[in-house]
Amino acid sequence: MILTLKQASELLLSGEVVAIPTETVYGLAADAFNPLAVEKIFLTKGRPSDNPLIVHICSLDQLAELTPAIPASARTLAEAFWPGPLTLVIGKRPEVPDIVTGGLPTVAVRMPDHPLTLALIRLTGPLTAPSANRSGTPSPTRPSHIADDYNSSVDILDGGECKIGIESTVLDLTSKPVKILRPGAITAEMIQHKTGIETMYTPDDQKDLNKSPGTRYTHYKPKATVRWISRIPGQFKESAYYLLHSDTPGDSEGSENVISFSGDFSLFAQKLYDHFRTADWLGCSEIIIEDLPPDQFHPLLPALRDRISKASGGEQSDYARGTQD
Repeated sequence: MILTLKQASELLLSGEVVAIPTETVYGLAADAFNPLAVEKIFLTKGRPSDNPLIVHICSLDQLAELTPAIPASARTLAEAFWPGPLTLVIGKRPEVPDIVTGGLPTVAVRMPDHPLTLALIRLTGPLTAPSANRSGTPSPTRPSHIADDYNSSVDILDGGECKIGIESTVLDLTSKPVKILRPGAITAEMIQHKTGIETMYTPDDQKDLNKSPGTRYTHYKPKATVRWISRIPGQFKESAYYLLHSDTPGDSEGSENVISFSGDFSLFAQKLYDHFRTADWLGCSEIIIEDLPPDQFHPLLPALRDRISKASGGEQSDYARGTQD
């Protein structure tokens, strides 16, 4: 059922879950201070209960409800990037239920850049909202994805298609130096340029991954096998779905299985999960992705590499393996 803002707030305040829009992906929301409501998220998604969730807020006043002391770095980053796709991991208040944080002494928080959800949070208070897909499948970036996953059993606050399409950057402010636990649209370069805060990224450090959603288990994975290619093939398989960043070869024009983004990596990120789902709907056995260029800068390239690598079961691109020719 598609909800009005008032209906969504009433359901959430009564302890139910609702799918809500953000600029990154749709989230499955519940009252962050209601453990029974949060438990419904895990049951609905089939998500492991030791996987921490992100709490969504609409003001710094609400941040003070979640942490005993707002770090100066958090204020600096909030002023620079909120509302926006940046999640901050900070120390939590005892009032924040352990089910939200996976039993950790930290809580992950962000302020989404979507007017409808910000209006909703003003009515409900902080909401915890992991991606609204069934656990392990591609994140939803439009309401129809949620309806497909749950056979219309999950109510939706319809905010249209997500404008970014890739989950937020997660930044651990409890570590020194500050660490990026999950790459997203906000990069280390952007953080340093705007705030002067230096960060590091250690993707294989298991103790760091415990603090962040979307890093410890198989994520973003369609039914089709995902793999990289370093060169566009001379002939395309009918059973495969191709995602290319180069221009589409002439002999593939009109094919619904060969998609080119012509170097538009923002569009690539926005449509990635939608194309994963389309490939499954078409019954393709493989999703074949052109290796992303190592010599270009775009803020979404690290996040795209991360999500595609996870969708492929950890397979790295030629560039990441160091075998690019």
